[in-house]
Amino acid sequence: MENQATENRPEERLEGRGARLRGRLVIAAVAGCAVLGTVLMLVPAQRTATRAPAPAPGAQALTAVAAGVPAALPDLAALIGERESHLRRHPEDAESWAVLGTAYLEQGRRTADTAFYAKAEAGLRTSLRLRGSAQALAGLAALANARRDFRSARTWAEAARKREPKRWTAYPALIDACTGLGDHKAAGAALERLTELRSGPAVRARAAAVYRDRGWREDAAAQLADAAAGARTPAERAAYLERAGELAWERGDREDALRHFQEALRIDPDQRAAQAGQGRVLAALGRTSEALNAYRTALAKQPLPQYALELGELYESLGLGQAAQVQYDLLRTTAERAAAGGVDEELVLGQFEADHGDAASAVRRLRAEWVRQPGIAVADALGWALHRAGQDREALKYARIATDRAHGGGVRSALYAYHLGMIERESEQDAPARRHLQEALRINPWFSPSGVRAAREALAALGDVPDAGVPVVDAKGVTPRPYR
Repeated sequence: MENQATENRPEERLEGRGARLRGRLVIAAVAGCAVLGTVLMLVPAQRTATRAPAPAPGAQALTAVAAGVPAALPDLAALIGERESHLRRHPEDAESWAVLGTAYLEQGRRTADTAFYAKAEAGLRTSLRLRGSAQALAGLAALANARRDFRSARTWAEAARKREPKRWTAYPALIDACTGLGDHKAAGAALERLTELRSGPAVRARAAAVYRDRGWREDAAAQLADAAAGARTPAERAAYLERAGELAWERGDREDALRHFQEALRIDPDQRAAQAGQGRVLAALGRTSEALNAYRTALAKQPLPQYALELGELYESLGLGQAAQVQYDLLRTTAERAAAGGVDEELVLGQFEADHGDAASAVRRLRAEWVRQPGIAVADALGWALHRAGQDREALKYARIATDRAHGGGVRSALYAYHLGMIERESEQDAPARRHLQEALRINPWFSPSGVRAAREALAALGDVPDAGVPVVDAKGVTPRPYR
């Protein structure tokens, strides 16, 4: 009877079957999880892709310093602190003294605080005394270049090369020294050797500087673009972008120059050369307030006499003579401070005196500078100072050296062409004067607030080229016929 009752209740039969089915599913699921767990234990662990941690700031600066490339100021400070602490415990570590000296040098270069140069020299000479390594010699060469003592720089760089002929880090300093001395043939030979020993962004940037001096602007720009693309740190990339901006400015491409300077500052806010470059370009674009702010910021963080001169000239072009005089006083002060740190600022002082002070004093300064280091920039400055002092015959000699490829003056500089043209005009050489003044405005129509105005006025006074006719040879001889 009981079985019959059950059979007569189908809903109860279905519930029983459902319960049994659910039980089986639970057992199967548990078993499946166990199998899956076993499989996962046997499969190798798959790591989530993550970026490698960035090197510590001191390590980043150490890599940069060892490679002779720019380093970020915070990273340099970290490296200096680490090495100073290490050397208090291990004062006989020659390699660390060389690293510390080079880090001090870079800190001084980036901040214009020449007190760091004295520290750099002490550290590098200590390293040299302890071991006499090529690393310390190359550091002393770079320090001499930073101080604009190119003869000493060449001596130190040659000693480093002799100590370790295959050590590439001596060659950039040697190239800079030879360029500062006007020996462009030796600079080219050093670059060839450098490229045999090493490749990479730093070498491309060095090649760009040599190409620029030869007048190969497109090649220089291509090298800098590759260097910036391959740079390993933001500070290094920003430095190459700043140099690319300078090239663009030299050819009168204001917008391209501004883009490079802005990008350099975005990547490395401490890139003060780019900030001063911004000031230069913004002034040319008529954005005067922004230009003044850019110059002021650059000067506050990296008080170089050159920046003070440019800012003073900008004020003067705006009719703000008193503000200009403040900058000229600052120029003298910063130059004196730099000289106390062993830096030769006679070039910028001579340029200042020629245009805004005592031209005779400028000639004396620049004659002595020419004897010490006869580079192209000094030739141009001396020629202009002689012109301002009324000695145009001798001035032509130096102005032509600065622009003559035979003397290494291949760089395409609007300022150099302007100086030569103005000296030729005063010497009553109208045709070459007209040609060089036109060339200056063609190279960069915004090269100088006062120079551009003076060049245009001089060209207007010179007038058009006289139409003297072109001789034409025919069957009967030479007959002059006007060229139309």
